[in-house]
Amino acid sequence: MSADEIKKELASILRAVRTRIEIEKGFGIDTITVSRPNKLNIQRSSNLLAEKQSMKTPDIDGRKRQTEGTNKRSSKDATKPLSDQTSVTEKGERVQMLETLRNEMLTCHKCSLGKTRTNLVFGVGNPRATLMFVGEAPGRDEDLQGEPFVGRAGQLLTKIIEAIGLKRNDVYIANVLKCRPPGNRAPLSEEIVLCMPYLLKQIEIIQPKVLCALGTFAAQTLLGTKAPVGTLRGRFHDYKGIPIIIAVQIS
Repeated sequence: MSADEIKKELASILRAVRTRIEIEKGFGIDTITVSRPNKLNIQRSSNLLAEKQSMKTPDIDGRKRQTEGTNKRSSKDATKPLSDQTSVTEKGERVQMLETLRNEMLTCHKCSLGKTRTNLVFGVGNPRATLMFVGEAPGRDEDLQGEPFVGRAGQLLTKIIEAIGLKRNDVYIANVLKCRPPGNRAPLSEEIVLCMPYLLKQIEIIQPKVLCALGTFAAQTLLGTKAPVGTLRGRFHDYKGIPIIIAVQIS
């Protein structure tokens, strides 16, 4: 697939995912239920969102603005609402947990990649992200900068994220492997087995609403399957109760 085709397909999938999240959030649903695999129907999701927006239901945002207007604070230093305090505290806790995990990985030499890497490529983004991307392994640019998806593939991923109305720092991005395989070769099975617990811990800390696996190794690792990525695309799968969608590797 060409870069334009990859961008178009992934952006369409992610728009459908975001629409579904918005619909269920609007009705007070905090989690997405994964049923039997169904083909994504982007038009249906868009129609549902339009219908929801036109329904004469209580305006949650309106009530919030009215409350804020009634209880207007006299200065910017006024105490934040309890819900905001909780969010800030929770975010801080997740940042600390991720930092602790990262520090643990800095001394990891379970496989030879720990000796050949330039930098650890841990992960980047919002620790409370709704959407989390999982790639395969760092490349040359990522190894030099210590951040996933910063080269040409990263530029494409950023454009895709922006195409669905989000910013790169709204999501979380990580890889199955945290160190670059020499020569950008494919990850070895033993490397995946040794590094996988770190990825699973990242997911546990971030608690995303949706996962997006980019490429064969990411998809097969998270789903525990050897099925070709082409047979997995176009529908939701399940990872420990988290909906996961599959896309081709961005390169």
